[in-house]
Amino acid sequence: MARRERILILTGSLGDGHNKAAQAILEAARFYNPEAEVKVVDFLEWTHPYLHSVGKYCYIQWMKNLPSVYGYLYSKTRDVNTFSNWFKRMKSFSTDRMVELLDEIKPTKVVSTFPGAAAAMSYLKSNGLTAVPTVTVLTDYTDHSYWIHPGTDLYLVGAEHVKQKLLRHRIPEHRIVVTGIPIGLPFTLTYDRLMLRDKHHLDRMMPTILVMGGGHGLIGKQLMSVLQDNELTAPVQFIFVCGRNEKLKQWLEDELKGALIPHSVIITGFVDHVHELMALSDLIVTKPGGLTVSEALALELPMMLYKPIRGQEQDNAAYLVGLGAAMEAKNAAELKRQLLQVIHDQSLLLNLKRNARLSHLKEGALHTLTAILETKSPYKIAREKVQRTYAINI
Repeated sequence: MARRERILILTGSLGDGHNKAAQAILEAARFYNPEAEVKVVDFLEWTHPYLHSVGKYCYIQWMKNLPSVYGYLYSKTRDVNTFSNWFKRMKSFSTDRMVELLDEIKPTKVVSTFPGAAAAMSYLKSNGLTAVPTVTVLTDYTDHSYWIHPGTDLYLVGAEHVKQKLLRHRIPEHRIVVTGIPIGLPFTLTYDRLMLRDKHHLDRMMPTILVMGGGHGLIGKQLMSVLQDNELTAPVQFIFVCGRNEKLKQWLEDELKGALIPHSVIITGFVDHVHELMALSDLIVTKPGGLTVSEALALELPMMLYKPIRGQEQDNAAYLVGLGAAMEAKNAAELKRQLLQVIHDQSLLLNLKRNARLSHLKEGALHTLTAILETKSPYKIAREKVQRTYAINI
């Protein structure tokens, strides 16, 4: 009898994308292959149970206050070079904790949606501590050296151009599969827009703009200023999704009090029906995170990408603009100009929507799951060697 599949998915809580991809794979397994056991573990929380929240806070502050520094380091370490290798040699995890996790779960496959987890699994394999097949799922439409490690058996990427980038890193072609980025099942379904607008008490015919992403509130504040300067004369429905940013939600609500604007504005915090809001909208104004833009593409929702940070956001934006499925606004003036343009030119929105329809792999989660289940490790490490090395290291 074949051994039951036991899949361990390692994610990381630096940004929502890694976790959303992991949950999408878990959801796909439950729907398409319920006999497989799937366990999702936050790699950062597992390896640093007392420090991960501090590290997450520092990362958010860094991205918020010093995005140019992040962009510089991202660019300098994109390719495999002396600088990037120096960063990759900085071991940021506990070997004992990782071995303990593998011993507890006993996975038949390990999937990493977070680059640090991919690095850790490669280290364990390279040092003979495990021979389990390992898969890395890239969660943006770009490449970077920190995703690339010698112990990785298979790379799953969101688009063909990412595969071509990995080939230039000298990764064998048979170890790269274009699956699409895994997104939740609700984003792959077809919805009746008018029924959804009725459900959420929205005007059936009025242009509807969804505003979300950019957890520090920059997009919401810039758009609120556009609404208040009265240049946008045609009535529009705006939906601001603030997520868990309560300060932003309160600020927007305060700004709206007493404001004389000809628009309908809905402000909400965290919601579990983003797929419905995307499906009923005509345009989304957002930051170009890999998962958010993949969800929008799947629902054929035109995008306006605001101020992408140098690095993966900038690469995602370039890809989507190149597809003709998105517009990019580099500053507040461009945001205002392009917003006025799309509201008054329905043919532009229709063109963006058509290009989204032609360009996306909607079933990314299913394709990802299939590739994971078919993965076999080329590593032929004898069980005795693994056990012997494990004994030495603990």
